[in-house]
Amino acid sequence: MTAQIIDGKAIAEEIDRRVGAAAAQLERLMGRKPGLAVVLVGEDPASEVYVRNKVRRAMAAGMESTEIRKPASISQDEVIALVRQLNDNPSVDGILVQMPLPDHIDAGAVINMIDPDKDVDGLTAISAGRLLAGEDGLRPCTPAGCVLLAEQAMGDLTGKSVVVIGRSILVGKPAALLFLEKNCTVTVAHSRTTDLPALCRTADILVAAVGRPQMVKGDWIKPGACVLDVGINRVDAPERGEGKTRLVGDVDFDEAAGVAGWITPVPGGVGPMTIAMLLRNTMTAAARRANLEQAGID
Repeated sequence: MTAQIIDGKAIAEEIDRRVGAAAAQLERLMGRKPGLAVVLVGEDPASEVYVRNKVRRAMAAGMESTEIRKPASISQDEVIALVRQLNDNPSVDGILVQMPLPDHIDAGAVINMIDPDKDVDGLTAISAGRLLAGEDGLRPCTPAGCVLLAEQAMGDLTGKSVVVIGRSILVGKPAALLFLEKNCTVTVAHSRTTDLPALCRTADILVAAVGRPQMVKGDWIKPGACVLDVGINRVDAPERGEGKTRLVGDVDFDEAAGVAGWITPVPGGVGPMTIAMLLRNTMTAAARRANLEQAGID
């Protein structure tokens, strides 16, 4: 068996296109473009790349995207004051504070200052509570992207068995809740799970989100399962030359592709979907704040 590759890049491009159409419609109705503000503190190279990609794709989709850079020396109170200013800015529909923040800043305190109706990353405690309660709200981008990719591959997910490896608040926990919303039966596994490979072999949908390069092997996977690899790990690649590296996921792709029915590659799988779902959340936030019915991007 050779797994079908789930092309996250192509699916994300289609979402971006639909977001662009919705943005144009909202601009006509609101008299302004939907607005996204991205806050970057410090000079983390990976964060700079992520922010640049988010801003570029937001602008390409017809949104007003503002990048706010602050030095790593900024105080926590100053960051919180900035977030409050963005909360009060009527032209800003979505606020994203890029992680990680410098060690002297309490990330949770900053995130929870974001207006939940502008929390396009879906990370505030109120957003998490809305998800847990099944209320309308902005959902975390990466887990939401995983669910959409699974639906693209498998169609209706009702009754599917899902195993999520990883229990982080960023991916594991919200992914479990989002798959529950799709009427799946969900198990959350972690480092202390007994006989993890055997548990994984029960999954129709396996979500790997642990941050360990190529941990999930081919014999962990149920034949025909859908494998969603959230991991992004940089490892040495001596075959490419001295000092060279390459990106791999949490799944041993070559082994898994011989067993699974569908699989996401790294890169090009879940990653592009994260920004696509961020843009979709921004459209949702803009439409709801303007009391307009969202159209064309679900």
